[in-house]
Amino acid sequence: MVFLSRPGPVGAASSVLVSLAAVPAVAAPAMPPPARPEDRAGDHLSVVVEHAEPGKDGTYELFCHPAGGSHPDPAGACRAVDGQTQWGRDLFAPVAPGSDCTMIYGGPATAHVTGTWAGRPVDAGYDRSNGCEIGRWDRMVPLLPSLAESPRP
Repeated sequence: MVFLSRPGPVGAASSVLVSLAAVPAVAAPAMPPPARPEDRAGDHLSVVVEHAEPGKDGTYELFCHPAGGSHPDPAGACRAVDGQTQWGRDLFAPVAPGSDCTMIYGGPATAHVTGTWAGRPVDAGYDRSNGCEIGRWDRMVPLLPSLAESPRP
């Protein structure tokens, strides 16, 4: 406790009691939450494949640097994506509007890739609706599954 003197209303000294009990107590540090797979260091992609060939549909997690996750070929997928990564270029960008694409249908397969690559967010959709989209898909194999050629009439 601290006593302070100051002049009172009639000029006499009065004492004021200041309590140090008003100082807040320091809280104990909280424990951090347990680490989740998506909190791992390095690049992380989630891949959802639908309407592909039998046995190729599914949801896969891919971690790179180091390679791991539930993806069927994590090391190959990381190498393929690493090999196409260039500074200043969006590896996952859609086909440019106005592109001339062959009207070849590659089947109903679709894929959605989300996560983080090279420190940047990824949210990309893939299909095989024309020659440009088929080429875009095929450049991502084995991140995306390799699909057999569509039967020709």
